Amino acid sequence: MGATIRGRHALVTGGGRGIGRAIAARLTAAGAHVSIIGRDATTLAEAKASGDVWATARADVTDEAATRDAIAQLAAKAPFDIVIANAGWAETGLFERSDSALFRRMLDVNFMGVVTSFQAALPGMKDRGFGRLIAIASTAGLRGYPAVSAYSAAKHAVIGLVRSLALEYATAGITANAICPGYTDTDLIRSGAEAFASKRGISLEDAKSRFAQDNPMKRLIAPDEVAESVLWLCSPAAASVSGQAIAINGGEF
Repeated sequence: MGATIRGRHALVTGGGRGIGRAIAARLTAAGAHVSIIGRDATTLAEAKASGDVWATARADVTDEAATRDAIAQLAAKAPFDIVIANAGWAETGLFERSDSALFRRMLDVNFMGVVTSFQAALPGMKDRGFGRLIAIASTAGLRGYPAVSAYSAAKHAVIGLVRSLALEYATAGITANAICPGYTDTDLIRSGAEAFASKRGISLEDAKSRFAQDNPMKRLIAPDEVAESVLWLCSPAAASVSGQAIAINGGEF
């Protein structure tokens, strides 16, 4: 499959760590030129030094102007063929205690960050008649979970977006899809598990198992599993796959 995306220019937002870093490494290994955007200069530099990425730019996807500027800077090297809108964040809170500011934060990072990233790259894709728009959503975009109503609402919005874009660009050679991972073994989950373990006085492994309890396989998803699904969506084999929300969650419904 590697030669099928060789030479393509791919953008990964939030590409300095976790799922984004795994995606960047996998696409690079398959022959793509991968540029990443992230907030942290250190992780961006580490990713560049590793050889996993071609170019980097620093921006927070909640800052529309900065994100558009960063994408334009990276696109000056070559127009983007693939955009992976991966940057995201979750905050917990019971609905009745979640103020409007929390809902706006979750929408800004998890939904509007996707909108901005896709819009900035679309003109070049339309000109060339090829594009792959892929949002990293969540199982929280497919079902509800307690105490994450704002995050879940934002991820549901992402899935509605890709379904609409799939129809708008169906004859333009551009596909739009969402990947919906369950809890994934990243540094963010590890940090959450450490905090949970400390609060409850349990082991780190027991804390991590709590995150995996909804997965029928009783394990966390590996970032590389998400990256492989992204690679497939970028390939000619998935040219007719559009408007889909693909769950990577061990069979959870």
